[in-house]
Amino acid sequence: MAQMAADKCQRITSSVALHGFLRSGLKVAISAALIIVLEFCQAEAASLQQPSLAPMIERVLPSVVSIAVRAQGGPDDESSLVTPGAEKSESSSNDTAPLLRISQTTGAGVIVDAKNGYILTSNHVISNAIDIKVTIADGDTYDAAVVGADADTDLAVIRIKAPGLIAAHLGDSQKLRVGDYVVAVGNPFGLGQTVTFGIVSALGRTGLGLEGYENFIQTDASINPGNSGGPLLNVDGDLVGINTAILGPSGANIGIGFAVSVGMAKDVMNELIAHGEVRRGQLGVLVQDNNADFERALGIKASTGALVGEVIPGSAGAKAGMMIGDVIVAINDTPVRSAGELRMKISSLPPDVAVKLAVVRPRGKIDVNATLGVSIPIAEISRPAEMQGEGFLALVTLQTLGPDSDAFGKVEGAFVASTIDGSRAAAAGLTPGDVIISVGQKPTSTPKAVLDAAAKENNLLLLGIFRDGHTRFLVVK
Repeated sequence: MAQMAADKCQRITSSVALHGFLRSGLKVAISAALIIVLEFCQAEAASLQQPSLAPMIERVLPSVVSIAVRAQGGPDDESSLVTPGAEKSESSSNDTAPLLRISQTTGAGVIVDAKNGYILTSNHVISNAIDIKVTIADGDTYDAAVVGADADTDLAVIRIKAPGLIAAHLGDSQKLRVGDYVVAVGNPFGLGQTVTFGIVSALGRTGLGLEGYENFIQTDASINPGNSGGPLLNVDGDLVGINTAILGPSGANIGIGFAVSVGMAKDVMNELIAHGEVRRGQLGVLVQDNNADFERALGIKASTGALVGEVIPGSAGAKAGMMIGDVIVAINDTPVRSAGELRMKISSLPPDVAVKLAVVRPRGKIDVNATLGVSIPIAEISRPAEMQGEGFLALVTLQTLGPDSDAFGKVEGAFVASTIDGSRAAAAGLTPGDVIISVGQKPTSTPKAVLDAAAKENNLLLLGIFRDGHTRFLVVK
């Protein structure tokens, strides 16, 4: 920008000089004009500086803290460090006493309430902490106490007592777009406050197996061990996420990092501060993503949404009349496009809250009103079963469900003893150990019942299977 302004000034100066010479020939007039133009151009060039994030960073850094944690590991935790002198305690001098292992970890956090000293960070940073030290921007270090932690979202709130704290401004993660610039601040490898820069690579990442409830912002801003719990900021300095994980070999950064969205973090933080834990509402249904194959097989008019594969007896969903095969497409008039979206929306609501669900069935769309429960008693969880066959089920071996299966006594169905790679059923996701409990939404309690029902299907075969204690649908085509 400055170079462009200088070039422009040179062109103007040359033009003024030539114009003054041709018109008057007076050197004085030319000199005066040149002086005026040059002074103007120099002032304009000086005002045009190279773009920089420095002003924003300087404003935000006081709200970012470094965290050092000493944590107690289990007796067999070989990854932790042994603190000198910790091999034996005063109360356990015999040879059979377990080895007490103490690990030293580092992380980051962001001040969210300056008056009360609340700091938002990652749960795995402070998990099993013996003591927590927080170093603020001016270098002072304070002892911190845990206010509350939530392993399902990997978030935690800790508290320090310190004067003059500065809190970050919480932004709106829903306004983020793929391609927006973001800044990650943290404490990588214990180096202290470090800033990296990148873009939003993806939004709404789920199914990574990192946490119980996932709604990650993916970024290529460099995130390394020690960045966990630190803020992800937009270019205005607003907090839009909490850095939590990276994808890479041996913890190395390869440009794929994940942050919990500030929208989720805000809800979790408020619950932790108010109650010390997160109270989540439960609908009591197990769901999977709906798709075009299920749309055809179920005879419905919806190819997105959350397909109900199991309704827990006695749950809020059961009391509201939810059925296996229902497809939930909205909650409180907000569209639901996937199973992950439904889980996130339900988990963000506390127990005893009434919700309106838009449900698609073969006869059309209906509204189902439910009041969310607190939790699902394990003893009440139903345990359905599996299957075997020909045609669609060619190259699949089915057996009577026997005591060798974990599903025995829990469900009725056909046990899948084996599948052959390349078969239609294997391509659909059927695996050995599955139990087929329904065909075309009709219960099937034996291998023969499965095969007879499958033989009647022409275009698609909709299977209900029992796997890992839960039921889901598969479409064989």
